[in-house]
Amino acid sequence: MMEHQHGNMAYTAHSMDSVTQILLTAPFIIGLLLYFTAVIFSRRKNRTWPIYRTVLWTAGSVLCLITVVDPLASIAHQNFTMHMFGHLLLGMLGPLFMVLAAPMTLLLRTLPTRYAKKVTVVLRSPFFHFLSNPIVPAVLNIGGLWLLYTTGLYSMMETIIWVHVLVHLHVFLAGYFFAATLLYIDPIPYRYSYIYRSLVLILALAGHKILSKVIYAYPPEGVPRAEAEAGGMLMYYGGDAVDIVIIIILCYQWYQSKRTREVRYPVTG
Repeated sequence: MMEHQHGNMAYTAHSMDSVTQILLTAPFIIGLLLYFTAVIFSRRKNRTWPIYRTVLWTAGSVLCLITVVDPLASIAHQNFTMHMFGHLLLGMLGPLFMVLAAPMTLLLRTLPTRYAKKVTVVLRSPFFHFLSNPIVPAVLNIGGLWLLYTTGLYSMMETIIWVHVLVHLHVFLAGYFFAATLLYIDPIPYRYSYIYRSLVLILALAGHKILSKVIYAYPPEGVPRAEAEAGGMLMYYGGDAVDIVIIIILCYQWYQSKRTREVRYPVTG
């Protein structure tokens, strides 16, 4: 009887894993197909699209997919260190690559003019105006992680299917919009200064680092201390590696803007 119940529980867990994997892989697969389709249409209009951007979109999508399918998805359920590795891919590195692929630019150049104008109207809406302020994605990104790892939300995510799906989608979207509102790879109607974006980035880095130390010292509910310590260190140093890339790109853009301004408006003695 006990073996029968254990078998039913294992089957139910397996079914939940299958459902969550289908729900979480679908957006990235659809995104890949749409991006490739847009590239094809762009080429048919004799508008070349940089190969490196297609490679970046593919790489970012694959990194995100790796985190939501087996074997990593199942291992992350059982091991917090692997969960944190998945977080770095899904919430930081994957979204960064996808932002650098400039999907909105590709969309606008592929759509007919009348539809491109409608997309532009949506981008100028109050909602996107609110979301384009870097502090908003930063709070959603870092604040969401604090909520996940310092409350009972982490244990809920491991047992409730809809919480699991929503948390993973939030981690990705918050990471994507955070990078997008800092780097301006795609056209953004509402732009903020480099100084302001740099300050937001510094505050976000501080929040990320402090959280990693909190995880190291105070493991989330149900997480063994050894795994929490390894996961906290991975979050600390792995996050640094991705953040350095963002800092380099932001500083390069800032340098280029100053250089362009000096060429347009040379200082005369």
